[in-house]
Amino acid sequence: DCPKGVRPIRTKWVLKNKKDERGIVIKNKARLVAQRHTQEEGIDYEEVFAPVARIEAIRLFLAYASFMGFTVYQMDGKSAFLNGTIDEEVYVIQPPGFQDLKFPARV
Repeated sequence: DCPKGVRPIRTKWVLKNKKDERGIVIKNKARLVAQRHTQEEGIDYEEVFAPVARIEAIRLFLAYASFMGFTVYQMDGKSAFLNGTIDEEVYVIQPPGFQDLKFPARV
């Protein structure tokens, strides 16, 4: 149960359909995202996005690395934060569609 004075983080599902060049759905994607914005007034978080480097910045980086003779490694950063440690307790409301009927208010 959530301690008094702590507001648990709400979550929501973001659903997207990946389509081919003809517009036919080839893949369904679902992400569970935190809605921490519910505690901050005046910020619109309806749009969900992933920060991506601009192609110009990538080209400049690769040109500089080539000029300097650096070795460049590629890695997938999607899961880089998933295995990190959390230094504080985090309380999350049960995701929509996954509520435990025996304990609907449990976080």
